[in-house]
Amino acid sequence: MPIDRSVLRARIENAAEYVGPLWPLQTFNAANPLSGFEEKSFDRAVQQAGQLFGGRGYPRPAVFRQAWENGEIDPDVLTRRLAEHGITQRPEVLLDRMDADDSGQEGTPGDDPLDRVMTKWLAAFLDQGQAAWPMPNRNDGFYAAWRTVAPYDTEIPGVDKPSDLPDTLLEAFEEVLSTYPERRWEPIFVHHLAALPGWVGFIKWRARRGNTPWQEAHPITLADYLAVRLTLAGRMDHAIAPDRGEDLPSNGTDRPFLPRIWLQAWEETYRSNLLDDLQQAPTPDRDTEDPDRTDAQLVFCIDTRSEVIRRHVEAQGDYETHGYAGFFGVPMQHQPYGSEERVKSCPPIVDPKHRIAERPSERHHDRADRYDWWTRLRAAGEGLLSTLKKNVAAAFGFVEGSGGFFGGAMAARTLFPSGLFRLGETVDERLPGPEFFCEPTVDRETADPHEHDGLPVGLSHKARVLYAEAAFRLMGWTDFAPIVVFTGHGSQTPNNPYKSSLDCGACAGNPGGPNARVLAAICNDEAVREDLRERGLDIPEDTVFLAGQHNTTTDAIRLFVDEEDPPVPAEALDRLRRDLQAAQSGATAERVETMNATVDAGRSEASIQETQRRAADWAETRPEWGLAGNAGFIIGPRALTRDLDLDGRCFLHSYDWTEDDDGTALENIMTGPLVVGEWINTQYYFSTVDNAAYGSGSKVTQNVVGKFGIVQGNGGDLMSGLPLQSLMADDEHTYHRPLRLTAVIHAPADRVDAIIQRHANLAQLFDHEWVRLVVMDPEQDNSFHRYQPGGSWQAHASASDAEHAAPAGTSA
Repeated sequence: MPIDRSVLRARIENAAEYVGPLWPLQTFNAANPLSGFEEKSFDRAVQQAGQLFGGRGYPRPAVFRQAWENGEIDPDVLTRRLAEHGITQRPEVLLDRMDADDSGQEGTPGDDPLDRVMTKWLAAFLDQGQAAWPMPNRNDGFYAAWRTVAPYDTEIPGVDKPSDLPDTLLEAFEEVLSTYPERRWEPIFVHHLAALPGWVGFIKWRARRGNTPWQEAHPITLADYLAVRLTLAGRMDHAIAPDRGEDLPSNGTDRPFLPRIWLQAWEETYRSNLLDDLQQAPTPDRDTEDPDRTDAQLVFCIDTRSEVIRRHVEAQGDYETHGYAGFFGVPMQHQPYGSEERVKSCPPIVDPKHRIAERPSERHHDRADRYDWWTRLRAAGEGLLSTLKKNVAAAFGFVEGSGGFFGGAMAARTLFPSGLFRLGETVDERLPGPEFFCEPTVDRETADPHEHDGLPVGLSHKARVLYAEAAFRLMGWTDFAPIVVFTGHGSQTPNNPYKSSLDCGACAGNPGGPNARVLAAICNDEAVREDLRERGLDIPEDTVFLAGQHNTTTDAIRLFVDEEDPPVPAEALDRLRRDLQAAQSGATAERVETMNATVDAGRSEASIQETQRRAADWAETRPEWGLAGNAGFIIGPRALTRDLDLDGRCFLHSYDWTEDDDGTALENIMTGPLVVGEWINTQYYFSTVDNAAYGSGSKVTQNVVGKFGIVQGNGGDLMSGLPLQSLMADDEHTYHRPLRLTAVIHAPADRVDAIIQRHANLAQLFDHEWVRLVVMDPEQDNSFHRYQPGGSWQAHASASDAEHAAPAGTSA
């Protein structure tokens, strides 16, 4: 009987829900590797995912032992948690028992012939310009292209010519599935999709974003993948159906077990300490604030790395810092100067609505000409070099003739990275980049009027006002300093396939400087400011908005200012730059201590030089820690955290509940940045607890495939998570603490509760304990209320006994 296409499609879609999408390296975005299980409780999800992917769901005993010995788990909390389940042994005895139980769970992945053949052809088809000789016929789609070349693969038995294989994708399914009832199709699909979740995740991402150039040119779908894999399985005598027959991952059990109890105690300890600190913070009260204007306000991304630099900026003088999602609320696609490439510069869950190109300003065409000349010269040299390296006839002679030069260059890059960094800084000063001579095409009236990919170029006046107002409403601003700096962030590191994982996640794994420049240009527009005044946001005439970028590797903050015509007084600008450099010194000194780096503590510039070395050293596997350590997400005014050292572990989003009468701003924060924070947190969590299944192993043995993904060694599944060097202090000790995210919101509990009830995805995250939620209610003397699965709230007299109080009913 012929297969019904719609039924087949539905079965494939259902089966694919277990595998999350995987972004390519260029726009590597954090994602929960168990996103397909979020509708289940965390405990059941990790058990079912373990059955499907073979990964563990809780930290290893050695990780708990490290936390216990470091005092990160409160003994009283752990004892109480254990007693709730009738366990009375001493923690040290339990750790020994867990060690013994865990030793029998280790396994090594086998070299499955079917997986090996599949990954070989997937790599060939999905290649994005790395291969010198691309696979033919890719424009016909994966199944059709594979069918034409499969006869040349000696690992596939019984295929001598294309006609030995089914003509069409649908016929391929009919050939394999004809002996199975329809009710068994879905388990079969789940089994084969879960065999290579990395490759399947990337295919899922490409298929769902069908407008990407590579997908348009070389289309591939999950149906293509399954048709090829099932056809290969039949030819290679590989099992079509899983051993467990019709069963999908079972629901598992809900029995208490030791790793879960230890994790809960660890998380409770961190949460209680955080709440204790917040309770001791000054109560936000506008009536008692200093009426004098601050010297400058700096808006940073909510990124955990911003927490460190913000503390040090504020310590330099009368500065006020704020946290806002690093795309600065502008859902845009960025086209860099001199490039046809268009880069998404907004969160993964947001579609770009505008294209912003970089155009030379009228007064700086001479700079643009000089930059273009050097760019063409460099491009010509790189093109020649690439041609000579890849040309079969010239390659050997090229190596003979250029070996000395390249050997010297490699030695310099290896032995003198700090010198190369300083050389690069000098070149940047002599030849400023486009951000210093270009203007973003913000004004649609002066931009190119036609649309690209359906996106309008520039922004209408209405849109500009909307984005400016939204920024200040979400942060709760009503007062403005003479200087306001929107500070994006980006990482600096060479020879690092995972660079985008260190850039701004809110900008789809790209630096946030372009978005900062757009919002600054919008807010400097007098027509926009006039409309904002009518809406109750009165920006003083002398307030100037600047843009900058925080280099998270070196903690330097660079201001994008026209030196020939600075928009603010030179004295004020110089003072701000001096203070930012002092903040850099303090922040790098703090961070370098965590990197096992040896620096001269007596030299104030030593820590800066060490981070500069890491930024330029092509052999450095850990240029920075990224978001390792993340555990908290605080939504509230800066007054709550200004006097706290949060150790770079908290996302900080500015919010003033008194300026958000209808709760719209909070709703946007909870449904946007908070959800992305959960993605980041779970990616770090699972990459730490099982790096082989959910991470990407050591950078030392990684290889880039097709310019879009990472494999370990010379093949296998695409690695989907973070490398060991981003998580581990050394081979034995973790740096990232694998804790689920604790969200603390300073707002009335009934407001938060209403938002949760309107958004099922939020309720799912909180009910199933993927995120732990606490409200600090300003209408109830800043008392804490813990969200309970199912929608009730538990009131607490103080943070220190937050976990011990009896339920107080639903307070929202």
